[in-house]
Amino acid sequence: MSHNNILLESGTNELEIVEFYIDEPGYRGHYGVNVAKVIEIIRTQPVTSMPQMRHPAVMGAFPHRDGKVVPLVDLGKYLMKGAIDQNNAKIIVTEFNSIVTAFLVSGVNRIHRLNWNEVEEPGGFLQNMSENTVTGVIRLEGRVIFMVDLENVVASIDPALAIKLAEFAPKTALDSEYVILHADDSGSIRALVKRMLEKSERFKVVQATSGQEAWDILMRYKQRVLDEGIALRDVVQAVVTDVEMPRMDGLTLCRLIKEDPILKELPVALFSSLITEKLEHKGLSVGADAQFAKPDLQALSTKVIDLITTKAAGHH
Repeated sequence: MSHNNILLESGTNELEIVEFYIDEPGYRGHYGVNVAKVIEIIRTQPVTSMPQMRHPAVMGAFPHRDGKVVPLVDLGKYLMKGAIDQNNAKIIVTEFNSIVTAFLVSGVNRIHRLNWNEVEEPGGFLQNMSENTVTGVIRLEGRVIFMVDLENVVASIDPALAIKLAEFAPKTALDSEYVILHADDSGSIRALVKRMLEKSERFKVVQATSGQEAWDILMRYKQRVLDEGIALRDVVQAVVTDVEMPRMDGLTLCRLIKEDPILKELPVALFSSLITEKLEHKGLSVGADAQFAKPDLQALSTKVIDLITTKAAGHH
């Protein structure tokens, strides 16, 4: 199936997932990954060991396109399901956060087109059991499919690739406290963004775990504006949102904000592992004011300050 025509429309709250499975004795577990992160699915490759990659799930590396050498992760071993039988195994080659990584799985079923409201948020018990590697649960055709947080997998294998808190707090020209609404389904990302922005003592960060929860918060803000006759900028100054989230994705959230006569003045920054040159047009099509790939935490803080000060200057 060609990936070129997938989700040409943005902000429809749809996604497409590749469903794959991992076999363990007496059980087949079903998992999913967003098609937008998948470059291709290939047969097993001969790998060369990578002594610098000490994680037991890293099998080695193999040459991929353009002479790139790509690390191969045994996802069965990583998820503590046992090493994958390589006889009929498949390799899913992914790209996110500008990093190409390959994952060995027992097999691939097919691509499913879904609505984000069909993706349930994992409960606390499941998150703890999976060590935060599951970001969503889908019930489909009698199966339970777990959406795997591959960013978390890559970050734990190679800490150098994890998102880090900037060493210094952003210096701001803001003269009062500004409220930022931040939506992300990853608890670790929410904690990092909150710590970084609140370090400057210029921001108060209100957080949501899905686009739907963020939209509900914005509806309450809008009601205050209408009831009290105040300006929206007196209640909230900017929105920072992930793209992939259960119930409602960030593109749909951004589209709804920009279509609303009161909320549309809010600057919206997309902060996601899916921000690539290929996918940037989706954010532009829903009116996003800024877009950042997730490792770039410092650029995010600087841009949010720029967005707010530019808007604030425009209102004076």
